[in-house]
Amino acid sequence: MKHLFANWKMYLDYTQSIALAGNLVKESFDREKVSVAVFPNTLAFAEVRDALNGSPVALGAQNVNWTPLGAYTGATSAHLFKQAGAAYALVGHSERRYIFGETNEAVRKKVEACFDAGLVPVLCIGETAEDLEQDKREYRLKKQMMKVFDGLQMRAEDKIFIAYEPVWAISRGGEGKPCTPADCDDVLGWIRSELKQYTDKNAPILYGGTVTMANVVSYITLETCDGVLVGSASTKLESFMSLIHEAEKLSG
Repeated sequence: MKHLFANWKMYLDYTQSIALAGNLVKESFDREKVSVAVFPNTLAFAEVRDALNGSPVALGAQNVNWTPLGAYTGATSAHLFKQAGAAYALVGHSERRYIFGETNEAVRKKVEACFDAGLVPVLCIGETAEDLEQDKREYRLKKQMMKVFDGLQMRAEDKIFIAYEPVWAISRGGEGKPCTPADCDDVLGWIRSELKQYTDKNAPILYGGTVTMANVVSYITLETCDGVLVGSASTKLESFMSLIHEAEKLSG
């Protein structure tokens, strides 16, 4: 089973999000070979959910607040997203960390909130170009994982995904510089080994960072890679379905 998670970010507006979901539901793929989830913007979430009714495509939140309810203006909690039909939530995405100043401590709270609400968190970790230049990749990844997993209480039913998304590789809608497959393989293997210090759960590990039709095969054929977290390439039906079918063909 391979996983293809589509982070639509704020690339699509309200109408475009619903239209893409409406077209996506008309397509087919083997849900036994590939699991697909889309992460639309919050405003379009309910309409996308309705458009995907009856489809094997799951829904996820791009970000969550850690308190279920209360006086938190502008926030939307994991609890509320679960009620609205979400199965997953991105937590600690690099754009949340480096644009909005989200801390490792906040990421930890969000992971715990997802467990409490019954969502599956997709924990995003990744180093910056500066980290890479200073040979601090492992330091950065280790710190991001330690701050979340050290002492974390996980019940039998709690599940978590890890998405390795090197910040320097992420496209902002234009040209990005993807991680080479060999480098990706090394890092994902290291992450899996590091995780064993904190949990005996077999957490699926995804790669995210300028994933396109030109390179998706080179990632999902890696034994260390359980799937991909896709950005702009998932915002057009043709390229999105091409990615899904490639994952479907290569799934064991």
